[in-house]
Amino acid sequence: MKRIKTIKTLTSQSLLWSVCCMLVSITGFSQVSTRIDSTAIKIGAELFYKIQVETDSTTLVVFSEEQTFQPLEMINSYPTDTTKKEGYYQLTKTYGLTQFDSGTYTIPKQKIIIGDKTFFTDSLQVQVNPVAVDTTKQKLFDIKPITEVKKTRSGFWGNFVLFLFLLFLIGGVLYWFIWRKKTLTEAQKIAALPPYERAKLALEKLDEAHYFQNEEIKTYYSDLTLILRQYLDEKVYEQSLESTTDELVLRLKTLKDANQIELSPETIRNIETILKRADLVKFAKSKPDFELAKFDKSTIELEIDHVKEGLPEPTEEELLEDLAYREAAARKQKRKKIKQIIAVVFGVILMTMIGLIIRNGFTTTKDTVLRNPSKLLLEKSAWVTSEYGAPGIILSTPVVLERQPFELPEELKGKVEMATFTYTGDNTPIDVVVNSSKFASQPKKGKEKEPAIDLVKAAEGVLDTFEKQGTKNILNKSEQFITPNGQEGLKTFGVGDFLIKDTLVKGEYVILGFSTPNLLQQVILTWKEDDVYADQIMERILNSVELIKLTEKEK
Repeated sequence: MKRIKTIKTLTSQSLLWSVCCMLVSITGFSQVSTRIDSTAIKIGAELFYKIQVETDSTTLVVFSEEQTFQPLEMINSYPTDTTKKEGYYQLTKTYGLTQFDSGTYTIPKQKIIIGDKTFFTDSLQVQVNPVAVDTTKQKLFDIKPITEVKKTRSGFWGNFVLFLFLLFLIGGVLYWFIWRKKTLTEAQKIAALPPYERAKLALEKLDEAHYFQNEEIKTYYSDLTLILRQYLDEKVYEQSLESTTDELVLRLKTLKDANQIELSPETIRNIETILKRADLVKFAKSKPDFELAKFDKSTIELEIDHVKEGLPEPTEEELLEDLAYREAAARKQKRKKIKQIIAVVFGVILMTMIGLIIRNGFTTTKDTVLRNPSKLLLEKSAWVTSEYGAPGIILSTPVVLERQPFELPEELKGKVEMATFTYTGDNTPIDVVVNSSKFASQPKKGKEKEPAIDLVKAAEGVLDTFEKQGTKNILNKSEQFITPNGQEGLKTFGVGDFLIKDTLVKGEYVILGFSTPNLLQQVILTWKEDDVYADQIMERILNSVELIKLTEKEK
């Protein structure tokens, strides 16, 4: 999967641009007012609480998204309504509040940040009235009995049962196709016998009475001579099946004269007589009687024995050829078994994949099998929680961030201390960057305070860096961000088309900024859009961000 490569080790110039901010103050005017739609509600009813801010168009306004309405409970936070007036903007933020106990309650003051100043609204009072119930008209029912709920199988037992099923399935398939002794048919059993035993068995099964009862004497002699010819074809002369009677007899005589086989003249004569009689039956419609047919069968049985006795002992060359044949047959059988095993394994894998898809869904199964880098990163067993910078910012990441060394320009040495920690690379599905910049205090006259760092301009510096790296179509929003330990900062987030290997890829980013008069801390996160695993990683990182609270001396 492609990754979003947005932040490499920043050069000192681009990093300084993103972290060195101008000191600004709010210009123009700001006016805050609040109202509620009713001063009395019923228990559980929604009360609409509205905060209205009038300010100029260049000022950043941050409304709270936290539960700051106690003892009332916020159940809805509606989008901010923005109206452009002549020379200024009117922003209206609406919250839905409720309470489930009757009584008189006070909505506490609410904090609104406008630019670099903090405003507080007035507190308001609201009456929550109980709902009257007439028990004389409302029918009451007994308490319902306890219903037993069937226990669902835990994830461990579900996986264990699935594993056992697959194990038995693989064993059954391997047994059926490879280890099981296959039942041979009658024809297969006969074909597996040596030529002599096969010929003798075929003669035993030749039922003369059956052929004569059905007047199939021609078929009988055809089958009888075929048995003889097949035996001679395999053991004496390999063209016995195609040869005529005269050709076959001549070949037997030639082999006898060459001492390649020991056959008596009587054996050759008997074979010739029976073959010629079979030719007369097949081509001249001759019909020998039953006794002669039986005699010919007995003669064939006897002459096959004589042929077997007359065969010479195999030579060393023939034995080697036979060995080569057997080895080739063994290799062929081995290849056949390998193909069977491959087919079985493929089938089991296919069935396993189908089972996993049914159980976990296609996308999860695909990402698990293909080892999606974002999924592997999310599911790392041990995330790293560490402090980066001094004073530090704490966050949890799948892997530890590496410090990036760089040299400050001479004109900045002694004025700023900067540190950058990153997790980036060509094979990382996400990018994480932590910047920490500590500025030297400037001498002030009298009791003049150190000006605060503008987090908006700091975020704009990072966005400028994105653009310099080729990012296009950047859209951004900003809102207040509060860490679990109560530190406030600015969250700038949005989407853009990031340049990856000369290709623009849609991605998302988050820039967290925190500051004190002399300290700027930033967390910069970027990842590919529509990557559900990266979304979960980033949410987990954002939920882990905490700042080390400074002492008065450090401030």
